[in-house]
Amino acid sequence: MRLSPVILTVVIASLAYTTPPEMAFSRLLPAAPALAAAMWPVLPTVLLGTVCLLLMIGLSLVFPDLGTWWTAAGIIAVTVAAAYGSHVRLKWERTLFQVRLVADAAQQVVLSPMPRRIGGIEIESLYLAAAAEARIGGDFYEVVDTAYGVRLLIGDVRGKGLPAVGAAAAIVNAFREAAYGESDLVEVARRLDASSTRYNAAFPPEGPMERFATALLVEIPHGGTRIDILNCGHPPPLVLNRGKLRVLDSANPSPLLSLAELIGDQYTVDHFDFATGDVLLLYTDGIAEARARNGEFFPLTAWMRRQPAAHPRDLLAALHRDLLRYSKGRLDDDIAALAVRLCDP
Repeated sequence: MRLSPVILTVVIASLAYTTPPEMAFSRLLPAAPALAAAMWPVLPTVLLGTVCLLLMIGLSLVFPDLGTWWTAAGIIAVTVAAAYGSHVRLKWERTLFQVRLVADAAQQVVLSPMPRRIGGIEIESLYLAAAAEARIGGDFYEVVDTAYGVRLLIGDVRGKGLPAVGAAAAIVNAFREAAYGESDLVEVARRLDASSTRYNAAFPPEGPMERFATALLVEIPHGGTRIDILNCGHPPPLVLNRGKLRVLDSANPSPLLSLAELIGDQYTVDHFDFATGDVLLLYTDGIAEARARNGEFFPLTAWMRRQPAAHPRDLLAALHRDLLRYSKGRLDDDIAALAVRLCDP
């Protein structure tokens, strides 16, 4: 691809030399510097335009009736325009590179690297941002090993792209502190809600819509055979064991983050069995609401039932592959998932 402007120049010059003059292939020479502007820096683009101009002058010595001056003027004009276009392209590429550096830094703040195994618990993560120019959006997750057990957080801030990163960071940072200091998941949730509310007050969202977040808190006690779940309006997790699938619905869902002041702060913790070999899937609604071209949602529960007993890494790799295949590579929302398997310590 990088050599395509040179190849195009050689092909046009060869055709212009070997075909009758009335076919006038030489008039295509301005296309070479125009193509170079899309992939080359300014100086090589200008040099290629100069080469094309010299080739045109050389062809005029062999075929005097080629209309040399008109074509030469076209080559000069296109080369100048191509050089400017190359300069603008490089400027925007540098800007995009800086944006991606900022996104990468934000990703390290919100989605820090997590351990893949804590005692008898194996953990893997998946993240896909819907915004093509950003590598992180409004979905978030975190895993910490505390004195009360392994605690997991997954959630989704309303919106996507870089504007949602600040709200997600406020929630994740609050969780990293509260998960170690609070023995009760209810108190952890209250601190997350308070942090989210303070952030929204300091940085109000644009437009009339409120910024809120769904969240799911999970606690797996050390050496225990159960999991505790506090669901703040988030999609229910799934548990798979030997082809049998359980949907861990909450009997009384807790309020979404930033909405406790409006609808009350009554939080409920649900308890479920969690045996050796069970695979727990936590996910955001971007997965369940991924659409095919015909508008149908991704059949997550049916897909989960078909999965073999696999390592969490293999499960998320298959989920990633099948999601992109189902949606034809078009994601309308950010996607985050955690896969957790209980195994022997």
